Amino acid sequence: MQDITSKQKKVLLVASQGGHWVQLRKIAVAFNGMDIHYVSTVQGVDSEVAPAPLTVVKDANLTDKLGLIPMALKILWIVLRFRPDVIVSTGAAPGFFAIVFGKLLGAKTIWIDSIANADNLSTSGEKVRRFSDLWLTQWPHLAEVDGPHYKGGVL
Repeated sequence: MQDITSKQKKVLLVASQGGHWVQLRKIAVAFNGMDIHYVSTVQGVDSEVAPAPLTVVKDANLTDKLGLIPMALKILWIVLRFRPDVIVSTGAAPGFFAIVFGKLLGAKTIWIDSIANADNLSTSGEKVRRFSDLWLTQWPHLAEVDGPHYKGGVL
């Protein structure tokens, strides 16, 4: 019989394309040995994350508000199906929805604001802060006592 305390953690790693994806891939090694599932807007990177599964969602943002609806529904389905213990995102919209839905279902959540946001925090980061158990920035001058916190940069 398997000891319940040795259960492998289920981790959902979520990021949009571009720098969000690059940063997420750089921190993914921290979750080696865990049951990982990726979600992204990036097509054709299955081999990059294998053997972990990857679900691709259609990209959308605040300029495509109608596109956010099917994205949110697909991410809700992924979270309900995978039931992660932890959700980590470097942004943007897909990570926002994953963290909100995951938090509502009891997952621990981590938001890492993009390194590209050097002058101010991202819109998604500001909106997701109340759903994040840990909210990080990669710029020390953007850190605040109530978050985001600075623990170093990814790049």
